[in-house]
Amino acid sequence: MTVTLSRTSPSDAGERIVAAADALYYARGFQAVGMDEVRTAAGVSLKRLYQEFASKEALVLAVLRSRHALWDAGVEAAVEAADSPRDKVLAIYDYLSSWFADDSFRGCGFINAFGELGTVFPAVAEFAREHKDSFQRYVAGLVAAAGAPAVLAPQLAILAEGAQTTAAISGNADAARHARAAAETLIDASLAR
Repeated sequence: MTVTLSRTSPSDAGERIVAAADALYYARGFQAVGMDEVRTAAGVSLKRLYQEFASKEALVLAVLRSRHALWDAGVEAAVEAADSPRDKVLAIYDYLSSWFADDSFRGCGFINAFGELGTVFPAVAEFAREHKDSFQRYVAGLVAAAGAPAVLAPQLAILAEGAQTTAAISGNADAARHARAAAETLIDASLAR
């Protein structure tokens, strides 16, 4: 899963800034957190923060790049641990289940960013779209490897997206289990045809 927006590797200070911003944005929201608060949490001067990230938009994009890499690594590790092609597809929902059970879970950072900043920062909206498209392509590859029809991939991706939103709003990790059960039904019906 690769998103095309890229940036050179950040310095150590840049990595601290991204980590601090990510924690603050994810816990409290993108608009609620100012650059001064990020600077304080990262332990850098305001000058250094702006040397690393010229604007809030640039910082938000760096946070989203970091989240994209974490998402990819988590999903891919779960998929790689599964044995059969069918189980590899279902492993997506197992990953979601473990993520939703984490006390820090606050929904999808990309959906949150799109909702808060998508109209203000078009690059943020575009990055969120690219992330979601990347996931759909990844699911499509798993579906193809399982020998299921291509039309199944967007259905399974929507189940995963819906589970994320449902879990965030309800505060209940059961959404992943329900999405997995629905995915099993869809996969089995598709493979039986």
